[in-house]
Amino acid sequence: MKDSSISKFFEKSRKERLDFIKFFSDLSDEEIKLLENPDGGISYEKADKMVENAIGTFSLPLGLGTNFKINGKDYVIPMVIEEPSVIAAASKGAKIARVLGGFKVESEESYSIGQIQMLDVDISTAIPKIQKSANEILSIANSKSNTLSKIGKGAKEISCKEIDTPLGKMLIVELLIDVGDAMGANITNTMCEAVSPFLEKIIGGKSLLRILSNYSTRRITRATAVFDKQSVGGDKIVDNILLAYHFADNDIFRAVTHNKGIMNGTIAVANATGQDSRAIEASANAYAARSGKYRSLSKWTKDENGNLIGYLELPLAVGIVGGIANVHPIAKLCNKILGVSSAQELASIMTAVGLAQNYSAIRALATEGIQKGHMRLHARNLASAAGAKNDQIDEIVQKMINENNISLDKAKELVENI
Repeated sequence: MKDSSISKFFEKSRKERLDFIKFFSDLSDEEIKLLENPDGGISYEKADKMVENAIGTFSLPLGLGTNFKINGKDYVIPMVIEEPSVIAAASKGAKIARVLGGFKVESEESYSIGQIQMLDVDISTAIPKIQKSANEILSIANSKSNTLSKIGKGAKEISCKEIDTPLGKMLIVELLIDVGDAMGANITNTMCEAVSPFLEKIIGGKSLLRILSNYSTRRITRATAVFDKQSVGGDKIVDNILLAYHFADNDIFRAVTHNKGIMNGTIAVANATGQDSRAIEASANAYAARSGKYRSLSKWTKDENGNLIGYLELPLAVGIVGGIANVHPIAKLCNKILGVSSAQELASIMTAVGLAQNYSAIRALATEGIQKGHMRLHARNLASAAGAKNDQIDEIVQKMINENNISLDKAKELVENI
């Protein structure tokens, strides 16, 4: 059994970290060289084929989240993020969750929702016609993907809804598509475009927008973990965390920052594995307002023994086939490090990381405050930028903290005086 719980991983050298992940994820020498490559795994030539008007590449730090046990399996989790303390916080949260068994996660099937906007139609007569022709509509949609139909997936349902707008009533026809292990945007859009001429033929009018919805309410993932009260810090800290949670759940200004902290963890994994982070963020924030009020995405309670219980529910459209995950060399490697075999497994990991991150952030806020750790990491970045050698950084950081002067000018002064 491979164990993701590694003592003081942050103190290990880069070589030691690479040696560990090579063993843990069975990486080849070539894959380790890819991680060592200073261009971040993507050349300008590749970038020029990915986006328009390319002039270079932009790298972000890639780190590893440790200590994660999810549904009984150990994971070391690649995370791409520029913000200090996120990876450390997620790893710390996973370590505390691990005491009582780790994270339990369930992920729904990968259903994508496609929408076709129909205009200038008699909605009252159009909907029965669409329902009567549902099988033919689904057949047209499924003709656009041999792969999905062969594995029993593809377009499954069709539904209609009427919306009232300042420019008049509109009929929205929705396709529900099982996209398997793909994120599914391309096939969803293709199917929507394919069925729109047939819809125009049977109900009249015209179609306008034919596109997927990124509000992935049919791709929900639910994670929970029990955090041992003694490991959390005792009854008082557990109660303070609950008070902090209810603040976030009942005040939009706090909720936005609270949920941003959750997404720090989730999006870091999305970035590493080549997911559409903008779609994930947009869907999560819409989901936070599903009650009509923007609230906390997570829920925190305690059990009869006083242990803290965390619960996080996210709509996650992610994929392990197609898209950037199959194009970007580092994204492909990060998916190998995770060792996931389905989109649901990847979604489960991302949700568990979000919950771990939320635990650490809310605990820090409910105790010593969040700035202590942030500022120490910020000071380390400044010391490095000022030219400090590795064996000088800790001394410089401590002096900046002692003098309450965490700035680049102070870091440069200390470097010159050593």
